[in-house]
Amino acid sequence: MSTPKKTITIGTRGSQLALWQAEWVRNELHKNFPQLTVRLDIIKTTGDKILDSPLSKIGDKGLFTKEIEAALLAKRIDLAVHSLKDLPTNLPAGLIIGAVTKREDVHDVFIAHPQKNYKQFDDIPTGGEIATGSLRRKCQLLHWRPDIKIIDLRGNLNTRFDKLKASDWDGMILARAGVVRLGFEKRITEILPIEKILPAVGQGALGIEVRENDNGLLKYLQPLISQAATYATLCERAFLHTLEGGCQIPIGSYARIEKNELVMDGVIGSLDGKKIVRGKVTGNPEQAGLLGKQLAHTLLESGGKEILDEIRI
Repeated sequence: MSTPKKTITIGTRGSQLALWQAEWVRNELHKNFPQLTVRLDIIKTTGDKILDSPLSKIGDKGLFTKEIEAALLAKRIDLAVHSLKDLPTNLPAGLIIGAVTKREDVHDVFIAHPQKNYKQFDDIPTGGEIATGSLRRKCQLLHWRPDIKIIDLRGNLNTRFDKLKASDWDGMILARAGVVRLGFEKRITEILPIEKILPAVGQGALGIEVRENDNGLLKYLQPLISQAATYATLCERAFLHTLEGGCQIPIGSYARIEKNELVMDGVIGSLDGKKIVRGKVTGNPEQAGLLGKQLAHTLLESGGKEILDEIRI
């Protein structure tokens, strides 16, 4: 039997949001196990180092996780805290998701330029410019408003707010979860409807990655687990895995528990937003993985395969 750990080292990226997430996990561990010493180890990832290229151009898998996972496998750290949407669906051998935490609001939000006199996405004039670094958002925004121009945007939240203020763009799109966690909620001018913009797989949830068989550590993570978020994100990640998607493909999904049933919406879209295939699946939460695969196959057969084939050429 393994001796319970007295000190736990959390691996995290160094961005303000990543540190907020790691601190939240540290505080939860302290709250439940006051005897623990929990320290942070900040690790720079490929995605943090390359800031002048769109994510879709600099590779696909593990841009914000690979270096942290290497530290986990090398036992330099005991656990890694990720935005679950950054964590690839294929984890390295020997690693597992030990906990999915309670989920923040999954919506994307519109943040209008502070100097512009409109606050709603629909009020942007024809030909307006919207900034986002996500192909998923670009696809769905162009499907909604084919007249707008998309500006590629990278960087942490503070950088993005600064870039917006210094620009003549009409606004930008961000995940509400990060904006709320860092206290910028008052800058949100519109919460975008799920009917128009489906979020990224795992958006709003934290994934805590650990070495498999690290039973002593898994015991400490039990109080942090949200069963509802675990079912929902398992369904979404099975959907993404079946579609073999990553940041180079516009895929969105949102699963949730409604009246004791798991409900998930999913979308596959073309890069220009002209073609969109969207569907829904409902079933037993215990069948979360199967439901995600089922919806993926339904969308592939409904025109999604042609869309993905065109993107991958």
